Amino acid sequence: MKLNLRYHTMSHPVDIHVGRRLKQARTLRKQSQTDVARELKLSFQQIQKYEIGSNRIAASRLHELARILDVTPGYFFEGLNDDAPETKNDPALDIVNAIGSIKDDAIRARILTFIEDVAGVTVSRRS
Repeated sequence: MKLNLRYHTMSHPVDIHVGRRLKQARTLRKQSQTDVARELKLSFQQIQKYEIGSNRIAASRLHELARILDVTPGYFFEGLNDDAPETKNDPALDIVNAIGSIKDDAIRARILTFIEDVAGVTVSRRS
């Protein structure tokens, strides 16, 4: 039996990176895959496939995702050319999940301000 490799190839590293950045932005904004999928008129399974990099995200869809998640389209590519290999256990996602579990908005805002001060950056806030 001959296997058609065109349909059985591994995900491209760029698609995996963009998917991880999608998940990071979505998680930071405390949106579920279903929330994002609903705005795009897709299934949450499609968002899952985007996040693991098994499905590529078209430029137009990436533009829509950037709008929904209040990031620039370039956000999805940040860190792509870093020399450090990405691991499945991203500490940044652990921090995002921990902060997201804090129910008190004032405490979350104080922690975010502290992180911004330490990092020397300001993150965009949704109004």
